[in-house]
Amino acid sequence: MLDCLVIGGGPAGLLAAVYLGRYRRSVQVIDAGESRAAKIPESHNYPGFFGIAGPELLRRLKAQARQYGAELVSGRVTSLRKEDETFVATCSGSDVSARFILLATGLVDHCPPIEGQPADCPSEVIRFCPICDGYEAIDRRVGVLGDIKAGGKKALFLRSYTKDVSLFLTDETTEDVGSQQKLTKANVRIVRKLKQIRQVTENTVTVMTQRGESHEVDALYPALGCMVRSDLATRLGASSTENGNLEVDHHQRTTIDGFYAAGDVVTDLHQLSVAFGHAAIAATDMHNRLPPNPR
Repeated sequence: MLDCLVIGGGPAGLLAAVYLGRYRRSVQVIDAGESRAAKIPESHNYPGFFGIAGPELLRRLKAQARQYGAELVSGRVTSLRKEDETFVATCSGSDVSARFILLATGLVDHCPPIEGQPADCPSEVIRFCPICDGYEAIDRRVGVLGDIKAGGKKALFLRSYTKDVSLFLTDETTEDVGSQQKLTKANVRIVRKLKQIRQVTENTVTVMTQRGESHEVDALYPALGCMVRSDLATRLGASSTENGNLEVDHHQRTTIDGFYAAGDVVTDLHQLSVAFGHAAIAATDMHNRLPPNPR
């Protein structure tokens, strides 16, 4: 019987394992190897580093978690149930029991098809978080791919960093006069009737239109939404928002007793520092709820 089973081996899950290990609690992390952080080429707003790649950050967190006794297991939890006060997770045909669950499965960004690029967009020129790396786009040619509302909001945010911002519209059926006026006033170029997106060089992408126009950008930000991986919790009855984000209290507790959630599966602010804060709060609350374990 584990004190806590962590589902998801991204930043939130691994830091929670570090905390729980240091609290001398038994903890296992089951990770499907799909952390969004693994696709970060280099983060420059992570505290204490002038730049660190996502894979390197995950490597360090795994080593730190193991140092304090956390067990890291590769696999995917396919089902989860609650029996009285115990959670039972099924992974690779085996059951794992725990007093508490921390769900840190994150989300999957929707990415457009790009000629010459794998479906998961591991390219440095394809970016998803202007909060994370908008600063690195200063004075560069930036494109945003999305509708007039979601894409327009991201384009206006990026306008703080460069005067060369294009919004490549994916939905031309929605009329939003207010958003269009804001974009026009901010000198954001609006491009319609897209045909193809193509990786030209390692650092540039070209967006082609049906009219034969070609728009080259140094960074392309898809604003096509995402899929929140919250189904393990919602199938148990946990409350979520319309977007699928789990509703939690100030201890990171979901509406299911003993079931916690942290990171991108909870919040729309997809930041490493936010995920780490969630993890520390959740792990500490679990520790405080568990019986003392004098050694």
